[in-house]
Amino acid sequence: MKLIYAADIHGAIEKVKTLLYETVADAYIVSGDLIDIPFYSMETAIRYHDIQTFFHGLRGRMGKTDMVIEDFVDELLDVPDIPEEMQRKGTTYQEYTIRARRVMQQKYKVLENIISLKPKSRVFCLPGNYDMDLRYTSLHEQDLHLHWYQLKELRIAGYGGADVWTGGIPERYIVKYRAGIGVDDKHNEMYRFFKAVKPDIIVTHQPPYGIHDGVPSTGPSGSPGLRTFCDNNPFLLALSGHIHASWGFQSVGNAIFLNPSNFGEITDITAEVFEGGFFYAIEIEGRQVVKVIFKKLVEHRIYDIADYFVRDGRWVEQIIDHERYQALRRRENYDTKTLKYSHIPEIQLYNEIKEFYRMFQTQETEERLDKLEQAALLMEDKILDDIAMDVVGSVNVGMSEESSDIDLILYLRCDSSCTEGFAQCERYRQAETMIREILGNRFKAEILDCIDLNRVEKSIREKNYECEVTQRFVAYRSLCRPIHYRVISPLEDLLNQDMAYREELEGSIRSYFKIFVTTSQHVRSFRKYEARLSAVGIKLPESIRGKIQRYLQGGEKEPPPVPIA
Repeated sequence: MKLIYAADIHGAIEKVKTLLYETVADAYIVSGDLIDIPFYSMETAIRYHDIQTFFHGLRGRMGKTDMVIEDFVDELLDVPDIPEEMQRKGTTYQEYTIRARRVMQQKYKVLENIISLKPKSRVFCLPGNYDMDLRYTSLHEQDLHLHWYQLKELRIAGYGGADVWTGGIPERYIVKYRAGIGVDDKHNEMYRFFKAVKPDIIVTHQPPYGIHDGVPSTGPSGSPGLRTFCDNNPFLLALSGHIHASWGFQSVGNAIFLNPSNFGEITDITAEVFEGGFFYAIEIEGRQVVKVIFKKLVEHRIYDIADYFVRDGRWVEQIIDHERYQALRRRENYDTKTLKYSHIPEIQLYNEIKEFYRMFQTQETEERLDKLEQAALLMEDKILDDIAMDVVGSVNVGMSEESSDIDLILYLRCDSSCTEGFAQCERYRQAETMIREILGNRFKAEILDCIDLNRVEKSIREKNYECEVTQRFVAYRSLCRPIHYRVISPLEDLLNQDMAYREELEGSIRSYFKIFVTTSQHVRSFRKYEARLSAVGIKLPESIRGKIQRYLQGGEKEPPPVPIA
């Protein structure tokens, strides 16, 4: 069973959509601080926060801390002869609170709509201290707070919220945290719930005391009640978040504790913005965690940062991407400092169209992607150290059917004697044989091209504009869907260090790409994809139809219509 766990979303709903489209898992856990502000305007959010902070202080001075701010304001406005300025602030706060509830409900509805497009996987959501109680939102069926579910042999249960005051969010609607410091185990709602349910996988927003809970200015900030439960009850996984800088993997006895840091972008109290995208992919066999991969989503690319696996009876950390790993340890941005390359118009259009189709990705597509990932890992373990693939065609777009073939590009590192074409390369023949053996009779694969990564790396370092292999590499990387991307990503990072060089290479492939997109086979592919959507009752939007017409005309802004159906 494969789980994907992301925490501290902070309103990055589009990024959640990309995570669902670009990965394959049996279950997803989207946890904690699902939204960031309860308004669509930052100016309104700041104004609301300022007024709320004023009444929060006044509530304390008047000894009314047992009341939620909204009830305190309602009571205050009923006082005769209240000062006009106080009346104005209170009325504004009431109006903003009603608006905040409506906006929060709308944001949860958007997230629920995205989740509904992944019907074959379970998706669970846990509220954080920025969130409403999800029982009263569109996410009630995905709600993990005070709920438990069975995942094959394992039981998963969650408790949301945190023992902290969160300014800018209406207290009346926020999920209640009844497990804070000073609450004994007998009255601790979280402790009693987990004690009754006996979960194998524990999901909380606030971490247990002493594990992934360190705050530089104050020290440990986790839940004593949760730590007491974890120390005295058997379980496999404890997943938490909330403290973004205290991320990491930690094993205690037979249990594993994970905090992936923030998935959404966050802004700290100094107004510094920190990039997100971090999450864990967890592999479980039976009742045992066998592997954990720390990953990062950047745009539509997923980077493997670190592997965790058992060797000689102990968990071992293997850093895959040292630069991104160290940047996160220093709390420095890495990918937002890198200038993103701009695709040529035809490629940009294709990727926009591809993104639409992936919203309706078929189960057959996910089965093929999963099988290819398994094949790459098996080949890496057995013989080939560096092997990766790019998929094209229906698997790339997400529209595979039971009868669909798998068209792919193979990436290898060949020795210097490999000069007569990839069909004559011993490593290629070895890889091809293994791929066909692993895929078996169920999936038919066709290798369209093979790229020698050694030649590509040499060409990039030497700034060789004429290397045809590197030109093909750039073309595939602009269009395709990677398998075992960790092998390819260092070369893409190297390529992106010189945007002028990359743009020149893209320009050199543009004329070939224009010829490719106007072939009859390419046009027929879009007809097939539209027919497959139509078969399940989905009509192609006119906006997407227009993009396809532009794309098939070579990216022109105002093309004559081209029939595709």
